[in-house]
Amino acid sequence: MTAPQEGRLGRPDDGPGSLAPFGPRANAFLLDCLAAALVAAAFTAPELPRNWSLLSFALLYAGGTALAGQTLGMRLLGLRLARADRPGRIGPVAAVIRTVLVMLVIPALIRDANGRGWHDRLTRTAVIRA
Repeated sequence: MTAPQEGRLGRPDDGPGSLAPFGPRANAFLLDCLAAALVAAAFTAPELPRNWSLLSFALLYAGGTALAGQTLGMRLLGLRLARADRPGRIGPVAAVIRTVLVMLVIPALIRDANGRGWHDRLTRTAVIRA
């Protein structure tokens, strides 16, 4: 493991604990969307879930990040959510704020030099490799 650099939020350049690149983060998001659609479809069958998948996404995403520090998609891809400013978990309020910003999509796509979107910066979080 390499020594952490200040410009990378004090995280190592690679390996466990390093900031996750955009590709795996985007794939985790797509897996979370698929899981939310499947959950909503289970409750609305034989009809299509329509906007009910948004509700299931919000519940799964906020619940997963607040309770476990990762969503299903993050878990499957070996990622987790960490506080960027101090050790510890994010709280439920930050999890809800982060979820709303992820659901708006655009704030998650506007990234800084570390690859963190507005949703990460506002809630002082970072997605890292587990």
